[in-house]
Amino acid sequence: DYDLDKQITKNVESEGADAKLLKRTDNGQNYQVNFIEKILVTLLSKLSNFVPGAGIWMNTQRPEWNDANNALVGNGVSMVTLYYLRRFLSFWKTKLNSIESDSFSVSAEIAELFEAIDTTFKNYESTLDSEIDDITRRKITDQLGQSHSKYRNSIYKSGFSNGKNKLNTKNIISFIDLSLKYIDNTIRDNKRPDGLYHAYNLITFSNDGLYIRNLYEMLEGQVAVLSSGFLNPKEGLDVLDALKNSSMFREDQYSYMLYPDRELSRFIDKNNIPKEKVDTIKLLSELVNKNDNSIIEKDSSGAYHFNGDFRNAEVLKNALSSLSTEEYGNLLEQYKTDVLDLYEEIFDHNSFTGRSGTFYGYEGLGSIYWHMVSKLSLATQEMFFRAVDEGDKNIISQLKQHYYEIKAGIGLYKSPEVYGSFPTDAYSHTPGGNGVKQPGLTGQVKEDNITRFGELGIKISDGKIIFDQSLINKEEILRSPNEFEYCAVDNEFYTISLKENEIGFTLCQIPVIVNFSEQQKIAITYDNDDVMSISENTIDKKNSELVFSRSGKIKMINVSIIAN
Repeated sequence: DYDLDKQITKNVESEGADAKLLKRTDNGQNYQVNFIEKILVTLLSKLSNFVPGAGIWMNTQRPEWNDANNALVGNGVSMVTLYYLRRFLSFWKTKLNSIESDSFSVSAEIAELFEAIDTTFKNYESTLDSEIDDITRRKITDQLGQSHSKYRNSIYKSGFSNGKNKLNTKNIISFIDLSLKYIDNTIRDNKRPDGLYHAYNLITFSNDGLYIRNLYEMLEGQVAVLSSGFLNPKEGLDVLDALKNSSMFREDQYSYMLYPDRELSRFIDKNNIPKEKVDTIKLLSELVNKNDNSIIEKDSSGAYHFNGDFRNAEVLKNALSSLSTEEYGNLLEQYKTDVLDLYEEIFDHNSFTGRSGTFYGYEGLGSIYWHMVSKLSLATQEMFFRAVDEGDKNIISQLKQHYYEIKAGIGLYKSPEVYGSFPTDAYSHTPGGNGVKQPGLTGQVKEDNITRFGELGIKISDGKIIFDQSLINKEEILRSPNEFEYCAVDNEFYTISLKENEIGFTLCQIPVIVNFSEQQKIAITYDNDDVMSISENTIDKKNSELVFSRSGKIKMINVSIIAN
């Protein structure tokens, strides 16, 4: 809407950035909603693109974080998004169960969209007892999409009506439970025979059906399913075992590529039409007989090729429409679809993913993308702590081994010769046969910081600091005395003498000294040198807040834990 865009740009000059926000239809003020409505808009927009058995349909221009696969728009369906949507739903189910409010006031249009998607899910719930067929899959996908189209077109045309409806909290929780049933059913369908899980799929529409085709295995899918909460620790361990045994593992860097490496087809091997296809599709053989090269040509060696000027099926379709109906009338009508199907069969444009299938380096073939490896380490650490909570020592030890093997592949533990640069520097990726490329503060740093605190034993739950050193790397425990220098909350540097069998680090600039003994206790030293002892592994909310706020009232925390 170019006219609206010009008007908004003009209004920004006088109103500022608020001019870009939706307005109330009655008084022109900014249209405001509560937080639960914002969450519902996010949730419902994703669920309206849900394709049972396939994932979340990627039908926008920039549908995914993964730059390597951003050419899948239109035909692509993301299991990755579905895995994280499952985590999102589980999180909000827990929050809603702890909220006292029995209902929420939301825009009438959002309430209508909520009811429409809920009704579709309820109407087809019985199909979850068996495999959903392609016709039913199409019906569900159409109804979900049409519900959101109605909502979206209404907002674009008229804005919000300013009417509010009540949504019962129990109904929202029931809706989440039902959505999780559909999601879990799809996740089960996307387990591969090799024990891994699909990351992206392709869909094809017919007159009444919707068909799924799976893409090759990808690291991103394993990270996402490990993070989803769908798998228990044993199942998570199975995925990690399968991943280690897969063709994504790169021995030279002891780490994981985004997808299996493969050799691209040579130019001479592309655009070759089998002779039997030319003989079968009579339109093509007639074109060859008449020396008409507008669609197909025969080279000096006798091989057949589509016109090299065709860049997609639409251009081919136009060329077919330009053929003389007098010369090719019946053949054109009878074989036009066969020619288009053959073109797609040879070039398989629907499977085009972008750089992940077309070139080497820059997250392409043979590349390790370090941010994804760090996401894998975080997902594995989360699975480890779930196993700790459940108490299976055998699974705990195996998950711990996987975790530190993944960490070993990340640059910090490598020599510059193997890594390709200074091991403490963050880099984007490592292409095949090379060291790291593209230095910069990538997203990897975030996951590495989070996992580092997990290794050191820091957990935060319900506003409380919890110490759980079950994942600590015993190689880091001091074997002889050493000096620990740190910068405190007053921005001054101090030094603490550490003893053998201790480890020191800071949390919110407060030194934490961990020692391994025969009892579990915490000693908090305040700024006036008073000491409070705690005979467990958790700091209460009040003292935790003093740490988080960097108040300066806590000078040191000493933690004694029972050595394993």
